[in-house]
Amino acid sequence: MNFCNLESAIGLIRPGSHVFIHGAAATPVPLLEELLRQHARLRHTTLYQLHTEGPAEYASPAYAGTFSTKAWFVGKNIRPYIGKGAAEYVPVFLSEIPAAIRKGVFPINVALIQLSPPDAHGYCSLGVSVDVARAATDTAELLIALINPNMPRSHGDGHIHISKIHACVEWNAPLPSIASSSLSPEELEVGKNVASLVEDGATLQMGIGAIPDAVLRFLHDHKDLGVHTEMFSDGILELVEKGVINGRMKKKHPGKIVGSFVMGTEKLYRFIHDNPMLSMLDAGYVNDTDVIRKNPKVTAINSAIEIDLSGQVCADSIGHHIYSGVGGQMDFMRAAALSEAGKPIIAMTSMSSSGFSKITACLKPGAGVVTTRAHIRFVVTEYGIAELYGKSLEQRAEALIAIAHPSVRESLEKAHRELHPRS
Repeated sequence: MNFCNLESAIGLIRPGSHVFIHGAAATPVPLLEELLRQHARLRHTTLYQLHTEGPAEYASPAYAGTFSTKAWFVGKNIRPYIGKGAAEYVPVFLSEIPAAIRKGVFPINVALIQLSPPDAHGYCSLGVSVDVARAATDTAELLIALINPNMPRSHGDGHIHISKIHACVEWNAPLPSIASSSLSPEELEVGKNVASLVEDGATLQMGIGAIPDAVLRFLHDHKDLGVHTEMFSDGILELVEKGVINGRMKKKHPGKIVGSFVMGTEKLYRFIHDNPMLSMLDAGYVNDTDVIRKNPKVTAINSAIEIDLSGQVCADSIGHHIYSGVGGQMDFMRAAALSEAGKPIIAMTSMSSSGFSKITACLKPGAGVVTTRAHIRFVVTEYGIAELYGKSLEQRAEALIAIAHPSVRESLEKAHRELHPRS
């Protein structure tokens, strides 16, 4: 066990290294702060990351000569820097990132991680973020870790023996807490509509945010739900306590909640700690379509920035402006379509916070299609449910216009007619 201070730990990194940053609630912020303090000697260093919490100053143009950041997902902390100097977006399915790391497509030789303290057998845990971190720690030549007693020990793929860590820094600070936000009437109506599609015995995939929280509020009368999802938050806790989520009908990992990372409150982190009901697994497995589809009634609930009238789903950009990432949407949308009685769902309010319709005649120039029109099945807004599977382009347009905001339906109809005039 090699305990040292921050300066000594980061001092082990050589210029030109390829460095993985542990993500989400496990982001090792003190190690990143020290990385900045030593930036002058770390020329030509490449940083790889999913979503991170805390400042992302290392991705600012001020460090363009030192750090080159490759982001597989774009959160709000790095969003302003994408395309402005030191940060670039790499579109890739979440399911493919672990294999790409192991194959050297993303050649990582240093991993900055945050772990739980070792147990009686010397094993630490990646805790709340196993996702692609498992692959990074397996391939990196140098592991530098914060050892934080606030990091829960999660069951699954996240165990690392303390002897494998080259530099350990003791750290005691709470993990970032992401509380549920208040829900608007529109979001609640979307949640109610989506919940009407969820059958008893379904296996759920959902993320965090207003729409997943709204859906979960309306599932309290359901029975025997399971969870197999890339991420989850506090919204599932009450359903677990009530026995609604029990995983009894799952074929893969029956009785288990399967995920690859979590973000939430201290209550969620306490729930995860040493809980055998949870399996936190490598994202290459969790998001594997062949694994997911073996569960019955997989109900994948995802969102979109905009959808055109043919059913093309843009989920990672606003025009040319990168907003988030490909993530696991297509992994689960396809798996749900292939699952017995599965339902791939895109759920969203009809209007954006800035007052624009999310259902559009055409996607904005530069918009990224994450889910294709051939994959789309259900689209849900506060105005209803559009089932698009097996529908022609004309039928799709009619169904989507019917669930758009009333103020834009006439203009959508007119735009559609101009683009697709009838004979």
